[in-house]
Amino acid sequence: MSTELRKGMFLIAAPGLRDPNFRQTVVLLCEHGPEGALGVIVNRPTAMSISEALPQIPVIEGTGHVLYAGGPVQTNQVMLLYRGDQFPDNAHHVFDGVCLGGDIGMVERILTAAGTKEFFRAYLGYSGWGPGQLEGEMKTGSWIILPADPQAVFEKDPTRVWGDILCTLGEAYQPYAEMPFDPSCN
Repeated sequence: MSTELRKGMFLIAAPGLRDPNFRQTVVLLCEHGPEGALGVIVNRPTAMSISEALPQIPVIEGTGHVLYAGGPVQTNQVMLLYRGDQFPDNAHHVFDGVCLGGDIGMVERILTAAGTKEFFRAYLGYSGWGPGQLEGEMKTGSWIILPADPQAVFEKDPTRVWGDILCTLGEAYQPYAEMPFDPSCN
């Protein structure tokens, strides 16, 4: 299991992580360096549709795409994650054909292209750590690191991603895979 913090890795919240911002989350690390780290929570869909957050894009209206809670930082900003073969010049490569950006034209192209293998997700806010902060959280056992999987980001049921990943980590983690968000409800 790789323990190197770098973009293109999943941060899986350890079962004991109690911070409500990150409890039972899977964060895609989109940037990591001396200045800190930035990622988006890939398994927290909201009740809000993307068309509510981006009303200026008529092609999105009525598509059923939901907005995801990307994290507790700048929750008034929408970030877009794309998977495909062609990206706008201003997109930030994360891993394996996955880019982070804010290009509305890319969303329109994905939604209007027939039979495309391209995907996108929209995130309200992001997860951010200052210099050394994430490394400190790693030392306390708050996160488990694994290489990111594009299918988990774009194709799997987001409400199952955290538990499904825990099941792959061995018997010690399997009992936690089905635990409720609030352990007192158990």
